[in-house]
Amino acid sequence: MILSRWVFFSCRNTPVVKVSDRQHSEFRGLSSTTTCRQSLRCSCLKSKSPQETTQIEQLGKEEGFSVLASEIPWEDNNIWSTFALYMFSLHIPLSFGGLSIVANILHQQVLDPQTQVLSLVALQMVELVGTVILLKITAKPQCKSIDFLKGNDSREARNWVVGSALGLGCLVGFIFITSLVADQLYGSKAVHGSELENIMVNGGDVSRSGCFALYCVLAPILEETVYRRFLLTSLASKTEWWKALVISSGVFAAAHFSGEDFVQLFGIGCVLGTCYSWSGNIVSSVLVHSLYNALTLVPYVTLLSTFG
Repeated sequence: MILSRWVFFSCRNTPVVKVSDRQHSEFRGLSSTTTCRQSLRCSCLKSKSPQETTQIEQLGKEEGFSVLASEIPWEDNNIWSTFALYMFSLHIPLSFGGLSIVANILHQQVLDPQTQVLSLVALQMVELVGTVILLKITAKPQCKSIDFLKGNDSREARNWVVGSALGLGCLVGFIFITSLVADQLYGSKAVHGSELENIMVNGGDVSRSGCFALYCVLAPILEETVYRRFLLTSLASKTEWWKALVISSGVFAAAHFSGEDFVQLFGIGCVLGTCYSWSGNIVSSVLVHSLYNALTLVPYVTLLSTFG
């Protein structure tokens, strides 16, 4: 989840996570995946001949910036079918229909803030577990273990902490500038009265804790696993890394079904994908994603201290 615009500038600044009904649109944002401890480092892949190793090293020198590996745990011709399976069997049903299902089960037309937040947390966890299972099932037969949070099958290790710091700075600067430009072009909108503000200010400690868990833990892990660890890595194994970055960022932005925030979401995807491509470690983009979402929740905490 990621907030596309800061609350200081526009009401569109809500954590990136997708939900079912339009009345819950504030929860649209970036989602993510679970912390599996197995090894995607694909020890499963066959050992390379000296000639293949030399070719990979030469390719690395030519690319320079990206250290993503050319070998992936998934078959090249199954990338888009696997992603489509994720979208239509997990993401869309759970993110856009999940709350409606919960409301029907509880026989309530409108869910109270605490039930709404806890339901979203549970739905995100189900999506996360389902995604991990899907990616493990669709992996190559020889790939028995996948470390979704490492993914550093690269030729050289880089300092992911440095990459995270630079990425967060670039992301904050990008959102700040684009928010100012958007406010100049379309005018700023009031943020008071939003669903997220209502939950953060009036929802109680449980609801607020659920929001932080949703936006700062579950969503970043899920979305970085799907769009960076799986999609970007898979595409980068077939083409130049920057082309894979553009394609995966475009898919990432489109998957949020938010036309007005598409440009910002695309830029966010590019920054997060660049962090991952440079460091070769998905922890870098997960951390940037999580910290940015935490920053976007700060204004609501300020409102709480002011009016609480």
